[in-house]
Amino acid sequence: MDRKIFNTFFREKPAMMMIKLLNSKTGIYASSLAKSVDCTYSHVVKILQQMEKARLINFEKQGRLKLLTLTKTGQELAEHVEAIKNIS
Repeated sequence: MDRKIFNTFFREKPAMMMIKLLNSKTGIYASSLAKSVDCTYSHVVKILQQMEKARLINFEKQGRLKLLTLTKTGQELAEHVEAIKNIS
């Protein structure tokens, strides 16, 4: 799908964050997620907090760092977002 039209229907950064989390083989940290979607760390954390409230992601504490993983609902949503993004 044309990136421009995809962005018309979805906010780009949150949608790309969901897809990155879906395609991550292991959990991912907020800082590396921010780099991969070309976004500031503070903006990513703000979005992640909203996603956590909606029960789409989990924060798993590992030492001082928090590992991000999708919940079952988050995974289903991310799969749909990715499918829509990939429609030609």
